[in-house]
Amino acid sequence: MHILKNLRRSLLLLSAMLLAGCNTVLMNPSGDIANQQGRLIVVSTVLMLIIIIPVIALTIFFAWRYRQSNKEATYSPDWDHSTQLELAIWAAPLLIIIALGAITWISTHTLDPYQPLRRLDAQRAIPAETKPLVVEVVALDWKWLFIYPEQGIATVNELAAPVDRPISFKITASSVMNSFFIPALAGQIYAMPGMETKLHAVINKPGEFEGFSANYSGAGFSGMRFKFHGLSNGDFDQWVQKVKAGKDGELTRDLYKKLEVPSEREPVRHYAAVDPALYDAILNLCVDRNKMCMKEMMAIDADGGMGKPGAFNVATKQAWQVDSLDTPKRKYVTAMCTTEE
Repeated sequence: MHILKNLRRSLLLLSAMLLAGCNTVLMNPSGDIANQQGRLIVVSTVLMLIIIIPVIALTIFFAWRYRQSNKEATYSPDWDHSTQLELAIWAAPLLIIIALGAITWISTHTLDPYQPLRRLDAQRAIPAETKPLVVEVVALDWKWLFIYPEQGIATVNELAAPVDRPISFKITASSVMNSFFIPALAGQIYAMPGMETKLHAVINKPGEFEGFSANYSGAGFSGMRFKFHGLSNGDFDQWVQKVKAGKDGELTRDLYKKLEVPSEREPVRHYAAVDPALYDAILNLCVDRNKMCMKEMMAIDADGGMGKPGAFNVATKQAWQVDSLDTPKRKYVTAMCTTEE
């Protein structure tokens, strides 16, 4: 018995020592958006504990108070109702739910990732004429591609941004769905092929932070990580010049096709230049110039379609059948011809 007690104490001490070395980045982030999200987690947890702790305490108390060996406990077999107890049981949780609902509604709109930032942090507003840093993010198998359109550079598995400058992320994927996540900066945002999601954030402290995919995407998922550098303005300019001096050359469409091939644990790469239309081609699934871009397909569909699919059952509708003269007329396929014609 004495040995088991010592073993239990040793395990508790070891657990405390291991936890002491943990970096709880979610609760101690370096970006204002992540900081607000972390505070929301704390507030929500405290509100729920207001109910959970008394319930656990009363459960233990009732089990001890009305144990079989306690002959002094009041025995009331015909008791079935108490107005005061009913009010306590239902009113407190109802108030907590109302409070959580209000906090969630407000924070959902305040922390909308598509909404441009309103401040740098709790004490500082965004200076006038501040231009956000635009970063185009592409989730590949199994690596991350970052394109800086203003700087004309691109990197693989490395991201950098100036401290206290708003960042505007445009996020997409090459094949399967992934999740872009830098815990110190902001919450995770999904990356999906053929779609663009957005994230606005700011880093308030210099340092090196971990970024990764938070959505399982296949064999190389565990190695799909990158470093995010929070730099001063001067250091960021030096980093840009370092990338422009990279040995990987220009990221063209043909080079992107090779990069897109699934690979695991890719090293950091710096591209001194990048095709300005590359991200738009990735987003619209037409990096291969022989493929029609998705936005062009949608434009054709919106204009009435083409070929047999567009002609199906529309030639019989007369163009003049509109509700009013002000109603815009849609275009329809009314005749088809062969290549010989």
